[in-house]
Amino acid sequence: MSILRAYILPHPPLAVPEVGRGKERGIQKTLAAFDAAAREIAALAPETLVFVTPHNVMYADYFHISPGGGAAGDLSRFGAPETRFETEYDAELAGEIAALAEADGLRAGGLGEKDARLDHGVTVPMWFINRRCTGYRTVRVSQSGLEPSAHYRLGQCIARAAERLGRGTVLIASGDLSHKLSPDAPYGFAEEGAVFDKAVTQALSAGDFLSLLSLSEDLRERAAECGYNSCVTLAGCFDRRRVEASLLSYEGPFGVGYAAAAFAPGEPDESRDVLELYEAAALAEARRRQNGEDPYRALARLSLEHTVRTGKPPELPDGLPEEMRKTRAGTFVSLHKHGRLRGCIGTIAPVTACVGAEIIQNAVSAGLHDSRFEPVEAAELPYLSYKVDILSAPEPVSGLSGLDAKRYGVIVSAGGRRGLLLPNLDGVDTVEEQVAIARRKAGIPENAPVKLERFEVTRHE
Repeated sequence: MSILRAYILPHPPLAVPEVGRGKERGIQKTLAAFDAAAREIAALAPETLVFVTPHNVMYADYFHISPGGGAAGDLSRFGAPETRFETEYDAELAGEIAALAEADGLRAGGLGEKDARLDHGVTVPMWFINRRCTGYRTVRVSQSGLEPSAHYRLGQCIARAAERLGRGTVLIASGDLSHKLSPDAPYGFAEEGAVFDKAVTQALSAGDFLSLLSLSEDLRERAAECGYNSCVTLAGCFDRRRVEASLLSYEGPFGVGYAAAAFAPGEPDESRDVLELYEAAALAEARRRQNGEDPYRALARLSLEHTVRTGKPPELPDGLPEEMRKTRAGTFVSLHKHGRLRGCIGTIAPVTACVGAEIIQNAVSAGLHDSRFEPVEAAELPYLSYKVDILSAPEPVSGLSGLDAKRYGVIVSAGGRRGLLLPNLDGVDTVEEQVAIARRKAGIPENAPVKLERFEVTRHE
């Protein structure tokens, strides 16, 4: 195994004295962890450091691996332009990682670089490492918008690439935890911030990568984190292998959680096939949900599964409740996989003969024609859960006072543009937020006059 050791390290720019100008004294635990990690890395004398960062260019379905012979950067964005960095890239290892990822069905490589400069997800840890260790080359890997299991698989590819080339490698998973730990935090306060940080640090300290991989998308979003997928990529490097885990530090004095942890590889252990265990648990949960589906969600499932497997949508089945056969209404169908949105398409007003036909059409569209996602493949079908929203007829309102973000959905119209937002969405707590998001969806300027309509939803989930 050529992964010598791996570290989860935060990247607060103020940890660097030239940026902090004394504020760094407020994170002494983090500074001590940085130095401890740097000393260990120096003793290992790695040939290459692989950095996984959330702050380089990021694509929805592609892992960007920085191309070329090297890169430079500084901390000018944080008021310290004199603090500069320069590194040589390990192009051979980068190419091997990309090739193995592509062979595993993950799109990865050096396409689409928008800014070659080193980002602070790399430079902040590098500042501490360079005080103790020099002479290494680097690979810079960006997070993607893909699900956590894809990041885990990327970690597997990194480990295989290092082993195949015999490259002594240390991986740095760069990332902060919640940015919502206190009212003065960068994104305000959320109770979920501390819950998320506790769950992550407990998993890290125990080397419990299954618990880490199983954290819900909703919790992560509410916590406003940036390091989770870096951590999951690190976990993939130790797939089917015992690991010696050590939580070096955790603190959050500025409303942001900073965790540092170290991981050393142990003996092979087939019982630690984390991805298989995770997929099995997800499949069991999906089957439990399927067993509890009402006729609305069951029809949505039938519609997409039949279409993916046969190439054409099903006919309206017999035995549906009368309200699905004889009433007409706008309908939205949402798909989720492992807690993440996988597609959502709907109609504001009915365009088919009945609610049942509306569900069939929109379920197929959500799975195969939502431009934000690749079409659902047959292998994904068992893991999908379905939500069906039946909309009441829209009614006009004269102003924001007639809205309620939890009870009513909103339709915003201006000059032929129309944007809709469903009610009671996670993270949308006020009518002002609701209307602003609907405006953005429709491409309506912030101050343009608009027509407002509201509607109610009967939700099947």
